Amino acid sequence: MKKLQQQFQVAYNFPVIFTRDVFNLANSALVEVLQAGDQKRCRVLVVIDSSVLQANPGLPEKIEKYGSAHSAVLELINSPFIIRGGEICKKEPLEVEKIQALVDKHHLCRHSFILAIGGGAVLDAAGYAAATAHRGIRFIRMPTTTLSQNDSGVGVKTSINAFGRKNFIGTFTPPYAVINDFDFLETLPERDKRSGIAEAVKVALIKDRAFFDLLYKERKRLAAFAPEIMEKMIIRCAELHMEHIGRSGDPFENGSSRPLDFGHWSAHKVEEITGGEVQHGEAVASGVALDSLYSYKKGLISEIELNRIFVALEDIGFELYHWALSWIDIDRALREFQEHLGGELTITLLKSIGEKIDVHDVDTGLLRQCIDLLRERKKGKESRNGPREMPEIGTGKLRVVLP
Repeated sequence: MKKLQQQFQVAYNFPVIFTRDVFNLANSALVEVLQAGDQKRCRVLVVIDSSVLQANPGLPEKIEKYGSAHSAVLELINSPFIIRGGEICKKEPLEVEKIQALVDKHHLCRHSFILAIGGGAVLDAAGYAAATAHRGIRFIRMPTTTLSQNDSGVGVKTSINAFGRKNFIGTFTPPYAVINDFDFLETLPERDKRSGIAEAVKVALIKDRAFFDLLYKERKRLAAFAPEIMEKMIIRCAELHMEHIGRSGDPFENGSSRPLDFGHWSAHKVEEITGGEVQHGEAVASGVALDSLYSYKKGLISEIELNRIFVALEDIGFELYHWALSWIDIDRALREFQEHLGGELTITLLKSIGEKIDVHDVDTGLLRQCIDLLRERKKGKESRNGPREMPEIGTGKLRVVLP
């Protein structure tokens, strides 16, 4: 027998830029990204989220003027391709094939660019199309939501849904660059602005106590979407996600642990059960609440820490319980979560605020009790006026009244 062993390493390096008014003729962010490549003039296919276009009807014309002003650097391919915004473009990914057809029609090569402007779902679907056409066309993400600017837009994954499962089909394909334009957030509905804050709370809880303390302190300003704190939250959240992906030693998730998915095993099921009615960030907020409560019940965090987590989420504007939580088949959900990653079942819990712990055994009966407690908490809040309390979660004798 003769055995040959292959081994090589591939380095990835891409910028994440924060700016405003990215298509202002004087803004050089996009031009500098294109000029960093190996071509003097870059061919660019632009993909726009339909929701972004509805909120910014003048965007295509602005992009065209930008392209004309910088024609020495970029060549815009046809008019922008419009992709349906929201989870529908992943659930019924008709546009993936259409984007690939445009690549073929316009003879784009692997050194050409696809620039996607939109929310996380659109970036996922368009990114999957870019990753699979010619085995990979250079992809520039331009996230337009809180969630995509502070989380999904800076990651290295692309995906579409299949077989009733979220993100069942996809690739690990780092983008060529990420350009975050804060001006896009100004046209977002409040629900979309709020949704992404859940990911900041999540990553703060598992990685950065000081960041959580900031979010807790500024929770009322975050609820009001004060620009200064929103931008600070987005940048720090993106930074923490990037640090984990780049320095954890497992950027393509070959192991069994996925701490950035704290609270996500149930969140994905809530999204699936409701057909996308519940937004990802809203589902993550309930998932974080559930797994924080479970952490408390397992004796990992204190009641004071649990209270702070709940207060932060609720004061920002999240509901901690959604009826879909009670519909989850917990055993099946955990099995699917394990299958999606591989290896042994690994769930991230809290050891303290800012510190996580991975566990491999889960008490599904206790998880069900925690879901019931969240439901009862919601009922109590709906029927009660006056001080906020946390009924039946503590010792039974201790009743915590929050300011």
